[in-house]
Amino acid sequence: MIRSGIEASQARGGCSLSYDAVVSDIVDPVLEAYATEHTTAPPGYLEALAHDVRAELESPGMMVGRLEGRFLEMLVFALGAHRVLEVGTFGGYSALAMAAGLPPGGTITTCELSPEHAAFARRHIAASPHADRIEVIEGPALHTIASLEGPFDFVFLDADKAAYLEYLEAILPKLATRGLIAADNTLWYGRLLDPTDNTPDTEGLRRFNDALCSDPRVVVVQTTVRDGVTLIRRADTEDSPGFHPA
Repeated sequence: MIRSGIEASQARGGCSLSYDAVVSDIVDPVLEAYATEHTTAPPGYLEALAHDVRAELESPGMMVGRLEGRFLEMLVFALGAHRVLEVGTFGGYSALAMAAGLPPGGTITTCELSPEHAAFARRHIAASPHADRIEVIEGPALHTIASLEGPFDFVFLDADKAAYLEYLEAILPKLATRGLIAADNTLWYGRLLDPTDNTPDTEGLRRFNDALCSDPRVVVVQTTVRDGVTLIRRADTEDSPGFHPA
């Protein structure tokens, strides 16, 4: 099944593979647990949020959690990102995790379609130390992005997977010179390699991944963090507008 999926990817015109890899899990669950246990524990307000997500919201597995939350915080911290855009708030865990990595004066704008999720996130953001640094905007993310002024130093993309390419086209012109996009779930539990899975989200992610690796506008690395996090930067860093860290 996995090998057939790789061959199907090549037939669709995706990036050529130098070797075939056969995997049963993206990351061994035991190793995943070890990595999580050896990642700095989240603060109390994130623990409380995670508890309430599991108790109150459907599909709590959509929450990034401890490992990816710290990973996102580190990316924001390392970039010195002053302006962060998030596409897909869900319960607010990722926004609050990233806020801990912001420099003084840094802010996060996070887009959420669901009124229930937006209200949940606002409640927990208001109870955190970062309430004045995060704005939740409710409504279709593509409309919100179109209304925002760039540039953004860091963008976390974690919304409906079928529309990832549309989000990329909306975000890229507003990405800072040395900015970074992190797109979540780009390995999609291995479903991308199942040739019988033609659901809209799976097909959308296939198109996104295949387009990215041949797009001359960007430089890309697809990681195996959690369910796959793809990091994207502009290729034209000398010519594009944006922030210039000291």
